Amino acid sequence: MVKLNKIYTRTGDGGTTGLVAGPRRMKHDARVAAYGDIDETNSLIGLARQHTATHPLLDQMLMRIQNDLFDLGADLATPETGEKPQYEPLRIVQAQVARLEAEIDMLNAELAPLRSFVLPGGTAAAAALHVARAVARRAERRIVELGAMEGEAVSREAAAFINRLSDFLFVAARWVNDKGALDVLWVPGSNR
Repeated sequence: MVKLNKIYTRTGDGGTTGLVAGPRRMKHDARVAAYGDIDETNSLIGLARQHTATHPLLDQMLMRIQNDLFDLGADLATPETGEKPQYEPLRIVQAQVARLEAEIDMLNAELAPLRSFVLPGGTAAAAALHVARAVARRAERRIVELGAMEGEAVSREAAAFINRLSDFLFVAARWVNDKGALDVLWVPGSNR
C-alpha cells in the first residue's frame, strides 16, 4: 500500500531522484525521463477524459489505462539489477498488452476505413486523445532509447504496452469522432 504523508522531502533539491529500490539518479537521467513521459501521457489521458463522459465504455477503458500507466511507471522506476529483490517488483505483464489489443480491435471494428492520414482534430475528445497519443509516442521513443543503453533494460511487455497504447489512442480518437465520420483528413499538397 502506498502511503504519502509528506509531499516534499527536500531530497531532490540537489538534482537527483530516488528509484523504487532506493538508488538515486539525476533528474535528467534517461530512465527518469522515460517514466516522466509516462506520467505526462497519463496526465493528458486524464485531461482527455474530461471530454469522454458521454462515451462511458471508452471512459472506463481510459481509466484502466491510467492505472496501467502507473504500473508502467513503477516498472520503469525499478530497473533490473540482476540481484534478487527484497520484494516482487511491479511489472507490466502480457495480459495488459493483450487487453489493449482486444480493445483496439473492438473499437476499430466500428470505424469507417481510412482513405487518408488523419489530422488531429474533429471533436474536443478526439483532439485531446491525439495529444495524448503524440506524447505516448514520445514516451515510446524514450523507452526504446533507454532499453538500447548499456547497462539499462526495459522488458518486452513494457515496450509493447506503450507501443499499443499509442495505437489505442489513435483508434479511440477516431471512435469518438463519430466512428470516423468527423475525422479531419490530410489532403496532400492542398495548400501549394
